[in-house]
Amino acid sequence: MWFWRSVVGKLWFTILLLVSCVLFILTVLLLKFFETYYVQEAEKELTQLAVRVSEVMKGHEDEALARSIASTLVGNTSKAMIVVDQTHYWYLPDHSYHDNLPLSFIEKDQELRQVLTKQKSVKKKTYLSNVNMQNDRYKEWLIVGVPLAIEGGKHGAVFVYQSLKAVEDTTEQTKKLIYLAAFIAIVLTTVFAFFLSTRITAPLRKMRQAAFEVARGKFDTKVPILTHDEIGELAMAFNQMGRRLQFNINALNQEKEQLAGILSSMADGVITLNRDGEILITNPPAERFLQAWYFEQGNESEAMTALPPQVKEQFALVVKQEKEQMAELTLQGRTWVILMTPLHSQTAVRGAVAVLRDMTEERRLDKLRKDFVANVSHELRTPIAMLQGYSEAIIDDIAATDEEKKEMAKVIYDESLRMGRLVNDLLDLARMEAGHITLSYESVQLYPYIDRIIRKFQGLAKEKQIDLSAEFRSADVHLLMDPDRIEQVLTNLIDNALRHTDEHGIVKVIVEHSGDSVMVHVQDSGSGIPEEDLPFVFERFYKADKARTRGRSGTGLGLAIAKNIIEAHKGTITVHSKLGEGTTFTFTLPVRQQ
Repeated sequence: MWFWRSVVGKLWFTILLLVSCVLFILTVLLLKFFETYYVQEAEKELTQLAVRVSEVMKGHEDEALARSIASTLVGNTSKAMIVVDQTHYWYLPDHSYHDNLPLSFIEKDQELRQVLTKQKSVKKKTYLSNVNMQNDRYKEWLIVGVPLAIEGGKHGAVFVYQSLKAVEDTTEQTKKLIYLAAFIAIVLTTVFAFFLSTRITAPLRKMRQAAFEVARGKFDTKVPILTHDEIGELAMAFNQMGRRLQFNINALNQEKEQLAGILSSMADGVITLNRDGEILITNPPAERFLQAWYFEQGNESEAMTALPPQVKEQFALVVKQEKEQMAELTLQGRTWVILMTPLHSQTAVRGAVAVLRDMTEERRLDKLRKDFVANVSHELRTPIAMLQGYSEAIIDDIAATDEEKKEMAKVIYDESLRMGRLVNDLLDLARMEAGHITLSYESVQLYPYIDRIIRKFQGLAKEKQIDLSAEFRSADVHLLMDPDRIEQVLTNLIDNALRHTDEHGIVKVIVEHSGDSVMVHVQDSGSGIPEEDLPFVFERFYKADKARTRGRSGTGLGLAIAKNIIEAHKGTITVHSKLGEGTTFTFTLPVRQQ
């Protein structure tokens, strides 16, 4: 089956079919030519013979002598019949009684009868199947009749007839020669076709193999140029195509890498969607946006959708109107501005690209500009007012006893300490933000380190009937860090969790090793943080519960200091919270080599 599908088989069959058609047409023409030629020659010879016999019979008075001469002229290859009338006719040669043509056959034949009746020469080919012809009964015969003038005004005829077997024998010999020529042509065609296979199909097979290699990505595959004809030019063009493809693929890869670098380094998020709204490409800021959306959904696979409903509605408008659309979305306390532009194909919209800009920082800075002075004034106004009030009371001798004076002095001292702590925290925070923090790195075994910190808060936890525990999801690791600074972070996070968790609640510290970093989660089941406040929890003077007393709520600088300490360790700190369900603070520290 492979042979008939190959070029060799098709070429061989085509040449063989062409040779067969030529031989068939040549055979038909040659046979027709030989038949016509031999019949014409036979007619001419028989006509001349019949005329000579007629002249001999007419020119000799001695009938016996005339018949003898005529018989000599006729010979053994032909037969002659001399007819004077219905009762006087002779056959020549007279020694052969076989193959004699009956006079009745001539009288019944309309054409042959015209020689006797109209003295007209006649030539006719016929089959003598009904005549007693012993040897050539079923062969075709040629009969020539000429008129014979007899003395006394009578008219006879001379009929000379001969079998056309010689013509058929010649035709058979011609067929045998043609069959031999056809066999030789088929053999030569086969040899020629397989010879062409080495000259034509062998380079084509190499090109086919090279094409498969190129299809598999090996664009440097070369086809050897063995000839300088069209096949050689085809191989040259194939090699040039491979080089061009390699160049274009390299250019596309460079553009792809450049585009990937641009996308990954962009501060804005980018999401590419197809026409069905499925996500094709994202960059890191966009992935953070999607992670926040998944967290808000509860990370439940049944309820999880790829995009928020607002983004889906925006995408539907882009596809429908084929125009750029802009929307603003608040997710996990962060404000995102989404600009979505349609991607056009030749006939319709084939998708969209969404650019997500995190506007939280801008909003935060605006809020900070408005709140910073108010917060500092608010924090300093009360202690300053108390200092002024109790100082005036002492100066005016309002306190009657020494105990009252000592109590007023104690209040003044406490408020001054509070102002000192506030100023020190502000100075520490300013130094950290300016990059002037100094860390004392030590190799710390995390399990006893965190266990010690938790035991420090067990008294407060038992007092509030809160379950405080630690969970280590990975084998104990040694971490290179500043233990005092990290303890300051954990103390702040655990203290906040205990203060904002109701009785019979849960506070858990979870430690897990992830890749080249260690993740610490401080998780509580408290009241949670309002979504609109989430972007500002790490800012100065932020307080989760503004209704609490000043003494227990702190200065509002703890989380800001914690963030700067973690960032000084080249780590990150994040928060996820749902109102009424609890809060989880997570900070990540890289595992450094000692």
